[in-house]
Amino acid sequence: MQEVVGVRFKKAGKIYYFSPGSFALTANEAVIVETSRGVEYGKVVVSPKLVANEDVVLPLKQVIRVATVEDIRTVRENREAAQEALDVCQEKISEHQLEMKLVEVEYTFDRNKVLFYFTADRRIDFRELVKDLAGIFRTRIELRQIGVRDEAKMLGGIGPCGRMLCCSTFLGDFEPVSIKMAKDQNLSLNPAKISGLCGRLMCCLKYENDTYEEAKKELPDIGKHIATPDGKGKVIGLNLLDRVVQVQLTEGQQTLEYALDELMQREKVTSKAAE
Repeated sequence: MQEVVGVRFKKAGKIYYFSPGSFALTANEAVIVETSRGVEYGKVVVSPKLVANEDVVLPLKQVIRVATVEDIRTVRENREAAQEALDVCQEKISEHQLEMKLVEVEYTFDRNKVLFYFTADRRIDFRELVKDLAGIFRTRIELRQIGVRDEAKMLGGIGPCGRMLCCSTFLGDFEPVSIKMAKDQNLSLNPAKISGLCGRLMCCLKYENDTYEEAKKELPDIGKHIATPDGKGKVIGLNLLDRVVQVQLTEGQQTLEYALDELMQREKVTSKAAE
């Protein structure tokens, strides 16, 4: 077993595990840790706990220290510098006439690197741009092309539901979303109604998908002939959330709705009678 603490570097970013060492850390406490990018500032979102060795990547890096007032001041200064760097980079992009959209600029805590995040429809030759930026900022420069979902996560916004985007408020990772999920939930397949601000399928289609899949396993398929309290009939519709089956009776062509429990009880009675 390993004692770990979960640290997040951005508001809705991925959680990374570190060894708390001798520090008694609590949630929302700011810490300084060493990462693959160098020394970084983050916040504890998972209090110290024990996890199995196979659930973490060993060896774990340790928390360097609890963030000081000076560290917090450094973070604030880095954010201000990043905003200035964004304006400078935007000008240089225009000068080089590059077809790219600058989304965000970020300084590492120790100022050893400046990261420029951008979107583009194709690969961009930004070698000359990097040379210009390196000459201006006198540090390592990294330009990173991101997708439209990452862009929405960074910029934020209000979704069709009227709430702040899930990806920019609490989703740490993007999960795969398919059109099948919309079909299973009987949603309109109009792209304008099931797409988020990023233009991709809305992440929230995933939230209730497991419930719909479980319901589909319990309910009969559309087109199947089943026995009902009023006689045999053909399934012509399903209400997955309410577990209700719409059946067109063979005799009289009457259409009725039955709760799943009602049909299961009927099936038990029929089975006992057959025995």
